[in-house]
Amino acid sequence: PPPPPPPAPVVVPPAPAPARTYLVFFDWDKSNLTPRAREIVAQAAQASTHVQTTRIEVNGYTDNSAAHPGPRGERYNMGLSIRRAQSVKAELIRDGVPATVIDIHGYGESHPLVPTGPNTREPQNRRVEIILR
Repeated sequence: PPPPPPPAPVVVPPAPAPARTYLVFFDWDKSNLTPRAREIVAQAAQASTHVQTTRIEVNGYTDNSAAHPGPRGERYNMGLSIRRAQSVKAELIRDGVPATVIDIHGYGESHPLVPTGPNTREPQNRRVEIILR
């Protein structure tokens, strides 16, 4: 019998480039950038010019500790997470990224990187994520 026909080539569409994420960490109750944070923001700004980036998300977070307990503390942390995102956005702009491609969001205590008990100072949760899309 004749040999079976060769299998049809499988065409796999190219996968979309994965989002590149940079993490910037903050001291407790602070929204100012440390020298190390400035280096990371500069890396993200430089990367945004080398990969096709249409949007840059800047998402701020806090740990769940607060100077004030309860809803007042949660409101404060929400504001702090937004101030952190604004600090990173301002630094990205100083590093040459157009303001029009940067979206900022504050998430306060939600979405911790490290799950903790209540009122815990966790350095890894005090962060801003810079996501290049």
